[in-house]
Amino acid sequence: MLAASGAPRLHASSWPSSWPYREVPLMLGEWFNADPEAVIKQALQTGGGPNVSDAYTFNGFPGPTYNCSGGANSTFKLKVKPGRTYMLRLINAALNDELFFAVANHTLTVVQADASYVKPFAANTLVISPGQTMDVLLTAATNPSSTAFAIAVAPYTNTVGTFDNTTATAVLEYAPQRPAALRGLPAPPLPRYNDTGAVTNFSSNFRSLASARYPARVPLSVDRSFFFAVGLGADPCQSPVNGTCQGPNNTRFAASINNVSFVMPKTSLLQAHYRRRYYGVLAANFPAAPLRKFNYTGTPPNNTFVTHGTRVVPLAFNTSVEVVLQDTSIQGAESHPLHLHGYDFHVVGTGFGNYDAANDTARYNLVDPVQRNTISVPTAGWVAIRFVANNPGVWIMHCHLDVHLSWGLSMAWLVNDGPLPNQKLPPPPSDIPTC
Repeated sequence: MLAASGAPRLHASSWPSSWPYREVPLMLGEWFNADPEAVIKQALQTGGGPNVSDAYTFNGFPGPTYNCSGGANSTFKLKVKPGRTYMLRLINAALNDELFFAVANHTLTVVQADASYVKPFAANTLVISPGQTMDVLLTAATNPSSTAFAIAVAPYTNTVGTFDNTTATAVLEYAPQRPAALRGLPAPPLPRYNDTGAVTNFSSNFRSLASARYPARVPLSVDRSFFFAVGLGADPCQSPVNGTCQGPNNTRFAASINNVSFVMPKTSLLQAHYRRRYYGVLAANFPAAPLRKFNYTGTPPNNTFVTHGTRVVPLAFNTSVEVVLQDTSIQGAESHPLHLHGYDFHVVGTGFGNYDAANDTARYNLVDPVQRNTISVPTAGWVAIRFVANNPGVWIMHCHLDVHLSWGLSMAWLVNDGPLPNQKLPPPPSDIPTC
């Protein structure tokens, strides 16, 4: 969807600061020499992890660091004028990688996250997860020390599997460059691929404006609370390829929330809800917490097999909801960018280790928490979000790492109608496809 609709736009009349000289949409992506759908299909057939991408890209250009690149013709160039301020509208459209982002010799100012304003803060290196958007201001130097500087992205991951551990570059260009010079531009220093500390330091800066004009409408109390343990798991080796499965110990990789691996239905959940024809399509019994508690970030339980189902949580209209998303160490702890369709939410708390309601709730930020629609559950940690269920429909919440979504790391909220006409689910369009 991001690739189709592009960066969210705001008009100058709503911008809380001076408008930049120019806006530059910058889509960060992954390039596969193979068909990406075939890559995922093969992984699902073998039970193992997918083949990694062959390059990272800036607006579709891989840049000069890859052997397959066509030099200057394959490099994205951002041409700037000295002293001018540019707004980079960053979109992480990669399938399976959170990304570090930096511009050599330039400081960036973050002003927006997922189309919501934040208190501006400066950063030399950004972290952006798949599905997230971020607006940052870059002011070109009045007297630059060079006529060009490298823009770089590289992965952040703690996965135990393979990943594309390469760095892609684009060019911040004050003056035209010879093609041969592009490879020689020094890349900005980026953290190591598994530097969770750098990610935490960056993420801790996000705060909403919480002003009279842009208030933080965070629920101060909640009607319903949920605790979701998210992570990987396993399935038995059924239908093996060449007599074996490529997951851990001859199993198949799976993923789940509260040990329920989501099964995509053959019938539209939204149509089933509108027609109130749920039988055989969904079950309204998704668990509010894990059925069996364990040391989520410690030694994994002996049984790592998941259950399967199209299970949802029904919510009354206007219910205030809190969800604690807890990473687990089953098959290895790692960061999970969770995206909620249909809503923004406030990120009221985060930490490492196992969530402790008795102590962690007291440290919630209910004054100016950042508002987002995608948040990364920290590696071996937790994050707490709050939202008000005032948008009727069926809304999926899922990991934005495509392979984890394919393995079942998702669930859905079924939000019922409100009493007013504008609080009810509209009927499907007359020309909706029937198959």
